[in-house]
Formats: sequence, structure tokens, C-alpha cells
Amino acid sequence: MGRQATAWNTMQKKRWTLMILALFTLLTLTFFFFTRSAFNSCNSTDHFQAQIQSASQTSSSGPNPLGFMKSKLVLLVSHELSLSGGPLLLMELAFLLRGVGAEVVWITNQKPAQADYGVIYSLERKMLDRGVQVFSAKSQKAIDTAMKADLVVLNTAVAGKWLEGVLKENVKQVLPKVLWWIHEMRGHYFKLEYVKHLPFVAGAMIDSHTTAEYWKNRTRERLGIKMPETYVVHLGNSKDLMEVAEDSVAKRVLREHVRESLGVRDDDLLFAIINSVSRGKGQDLFLHSFYESLHLIQEKKQQVPSVHAVIVGSDMNAQTKFETELRNFVLEKKIQDRVHFVNKTLTVAPYLAAIDVLVQNSQARGECFGRITIEAMAFQLPVLGTAAGGTMEIVVNGTTGLLHPIGKEGVIPLANNILKLATHVERRLTMGKKGYERVKDVFLEHHMSQRISFVLKKVLQKAKS
Repeated sequence: MGRQATAWNTMQKKRWTLMILALFTLLTLTFFFFTRSAFNSCNSTDHFQAQIQSASQTSSSGPNPLGFMKSKLVLLVSHELSLSGGPLLLMELAFLLRGVGAEVVWITNQKPAQADYGVIYSLERKMLDRGVQVFSAKSQKAIDTAMKADLVVLNTAVAGKWLEGVLKENVKQVLPKVLWWIHEMRGHYFKLEYVKHLPFVAGAMIDSHTTAEYWKNRTRERLGIKMPETYVVHLGNSKDLMEVAEDSVAKRVLREHVRESLGVRDDDLLFAIINSVSRGKGQDLFLHSFYESLHLIQEKKQQVPSVHAVIVGSDMNAQTKFETELRNFVLEKKIQDRVHFVNKTLTVAPYLAAIDVLVQNSQARGECFGRITIEAMAFQLPVLGTAAGGTMEIVVNGTTGLLHPIGKEGVIPLANNILKLATHVERRLTMGKKGYERVKDVFLEHHMSQRISFVLKKVLQKAKS
């Protein structure tokens, strides 16, 4: 009896040891992926653009291309501080500049009453921990910093309200050293109250050629103003994301965990759209296409694994009218066992590891760039995207993915493309590998740093003159 009790105690100790070890491993992975995800979204002449392209092809080895920014004082002006693409991208620039020894100051122009102050505090804490100073937008410190800074970066068109609202009579002294980083593609941003100072800044930086051309035409035709010297700078994947994407063990663990949580099998096919749920991102049209693809599979009697749609970016708490429409459609068509809603999250790496195909279905003018697209390609995923906006500058149609029209006209073509990738395993895998190769060629962090460094040098030269 004593031996049995001893053996039992020994087994229990081993069991608890293994459980603690497993829990520690899971917590470590969770922390790693959360911190990674949080900082991972023209009328320039051919001469300038060729130079930017040439600079971006430099090897990642050697001196940091942003090294010349050491000891420079840079003021970053964000229209808000949230988990959306613009602020997070500006924070990434802040950390790149801090990495080469620049003095970086951050201000947030507006903090709406409905803002998530828990998120704001967390992001500000991260910046402070990395040596980024955070000032109040309307403080004298912010004004003094703007006056003596070597460079001022305005992030998004809306941030333009800060210029006159805070600097007032000092605006003209600051404009010659302003780089305006624009990400918007929507018409309601073209207001003089936002961008009336745009023609007088040192330069504008935009994430895609399509968006730059749109801004050039729209400002001229609608507002009667001219864009400043404009540079197109494609984004790049962070080193942290690439480490995860290239770690087969980490990807396997994440894939198993996410699929288990969704209740799908390892051989099921997952087509996912990873974006905040809104009509502009096209989740409704994607679900219509997905439903049509299920019919096509049935009609053609195709032998394929179970096909699922995943909507990452839902908001369970807000219960918006649009999301209610999505859920009602799923219930009406009785496909709730094939459609999975996942709450909005910054930890996209687990879902990229778990799915088989990314769907980038942004509507109207499409994405300004669409960083989730190059992140998916890093995970060797083919992309089904709308033939609009920055997506057309990332996805090589027929090679790294397939493009379809925007709007209702794109529903059936997208359904057919879903069918093509569901039924042709080799094509799906080959497209994923080609996408990964394209990322390695032009969409890495050091490529982005090279492109940005070229622009910053030009802006600093213009500011001195």
C-alpha cells in the first residue's frame, strides 16, 4: 500500500511538472506573438522613384541605412493612438529611428471620448520603454520641439489639423521640415481644413503608386492645390514577423492551437479575411463568394477537404449593424458550421500560421497598401485579392495569387478562384512559395528602411535649404 502511494505521488509530481512546463511554454509563446504583432499597415519623378527602388535593393548586411539619423531630433505627430494601421506604423518608424540613436518625440493630436484609454496607456508605455518621449499635443513642450526639430513627420491627412490648431503663427517656420506620411484612400479626407498646408511641406510619403496618383489628381481637381514632392514607399515585414514565419516548429504549434480552437481538422481548407469588420473591407461580398464556391464544389462533385471561411476582425461587443448582417446571412444560408468569426486582435501570426489562403477583399479604391497581404505572403500563403489599390502592386496575378473585380461583379470570380485553389493543391502551394520569394526580394524591413532613408535624406536637404 505504501509503495502504491509513493508511486502515485511520484506520478502526480511528474504530471504537475509537465503541466507547469506546458503552461509556461504557452504563456511565453503568447507573450512573444503579442509583442511582435503590436508593431508590425505619385507625382514623384521617375528619377526619384528609380533611386528609391535602387536603394531598397541593398543587402540587409552592412551599416544601417538610417544611421545618418543618429542624434537628429524627430517629432512624430499622430492623429490618434490606437490599434489601427497608421499609428502602429508610425510607432514602428519611431523604434527604427531610436535604434540608430535619434531623439524621438511623439504627440497624439486627438484622444476622442470613446477612445480605449487602456490601449492608449499600453502603447504609450511601450514607447517610453523604448526611449520615445511622449508629450501632450497642445503643450508648450510640443511647440518648442516642433520649432527646433530636424524633422517633423505628420501621420495621415487628419494630423494636418494640428499644424494650425497648435502651432498657429509658427506654422510657416515648421512647414519646410515636414514630411507628410499619407495612408488614406477615402474621399472624405480631402478637406482643406486637413490638407491646406500640404503644398508647402518638404515632401509627402505615400504607401503605393495608386494612392499617390489618386492624391495628385484629387487635390488638384477637388481642392485646387498641388501636391509637394511625393515619394512612394512600399512597406516591409518586420524581422520579428519573419522569424515566426520561417520557424516551422512555431508555425506548427500555432496552427494546431488555432485550428483546435476553431473546431476544424488539420486537413480542412481555411480561407480567411483578416481586417476590421466593415463594409469597406468586403466581408459581406466574401461570404457571398464563399457560399457560391460551396455550391460550385457540390455541383461539380469535386473531391476536396472541408472548406471553411474565417473572419478575423470581428467585434463581439460593438454588435454593429454590418456585423449583424454578416451573421444573419450565415444563419440564413445554414453555413454556420463552415464560417468562423474571430474577435479583432493584434496577434495575427497564429491565424496566418493556421489558414491556407488569405482573402484581401477591400472595396472601392482598395487598400492604400495592405500590410496583411505581405505578412500572409511571408507565411507562404497565396492571396485572393481585389484588383484595386496597393494590392495590385503586391500580388502578381496568376503567380502569387489571383485578383478579382471589386463590387458585386467580383462575387462569382472570387468564388471561382476559391474553387481553383481548393481543388489544385500544387498550384496553391506554388503560389505561396512564389509569394514568399517576392517578400524576400522587396518586402522586408531593411528594404523599407532603405526606401525611407532615401526620402528622409531628401527632406532634410530641403529643410536646410
